[in-house]
Amino acid sequence: MNFSIQSVYTWYRSTLRNPKYRWWIVLGTLLYVVSPFDIAPDFIPVLGELDDVVILTLLVSEVSQILIEGFKARQNKDGVEAASTAENSTSTKETIDIDAVSVK
Repeated sequence: MNFSIQSVYTWYRSTLRNPKYRWWIVLGTLLYVVSPFDIAPDFIPVLGELDDVVILTLLVSEVSQILIEGFKARQNKDGVEAASTAENSTSTKETIDIDAVSVK
């Protein structure tokens, strides 16, 4: 089994983006940062704090991305609803969704 930092990051990010596990990951990350027992113990002068800073930076960046995406989705949803309400009041056209399949 190959171990890589990228695979750990991918797992962390995908699990954090899953609403079912999001709060467990946030809680676990905060407990890891506060705990004196981790990959690089806090009594080691530079490395002890460095791993905590990296983990906190990862947590803050991912949570901020989730919040920004949620904010943008909410704005787009409100904009689309307002546009569709204005369009429905002026026209009676219906939208038809079509699934296209290419034929070789």
